[in-house]
Amino acid sequence: MALLGNKNQASNMASKSPYPTTQAPQINMIGEGAVVEGTLNAGSDIRIRGKVVGKLNVEGKAIVAQEGEVNGDIVATNADISGVVQGQIDVSGTLVLKATARVTADIKTARLVVEEGAVFDGKCKMGGKTMDKDELKSASVTPLKAKAATA
Repeated sequence: MALLGNKNQASNMASKSPYPTTQAPQINMIGEGAVVEGTLNAGSDIRIRGKVVGKLNVEGKAIVAQEGEVNGDIVATNADISGVVQGQIDVSGTLVLKATARVTADIKTARLVVEEGAVFDGKCKMGGKTMDKDELKSASVTPLKAKAATA
């Protein structure tokens, strides 16, 4: 006589976990003061508050915080840049350059959002057309202005 019942009952009980099987999306982080050199591959979102020297491959959103720095290429689905980036940026979705961003890079993206105050030096290719920084200035692009939150 088994204490836990028959084999089928025991295996069914073992497969049932008291913990939920679905997890919230993971956000990886390189903290302030950390320096990572080489190729960094992330299967989900990543937030950079430190420094990355090399290539950043992200299957999700690459977030470079105001205190963050990337010296190398960024390849991501989406990206929000508030810090410093020098290299190439290839984003298949939306790239957002926040007001504090300092970007020296050639950009290839489907959609680009540039907040007032962001600094960009390089070329931008969107939808098959390449524009340099002077062409972007003369284009009829209106920078976004932050709206005050209403409660």
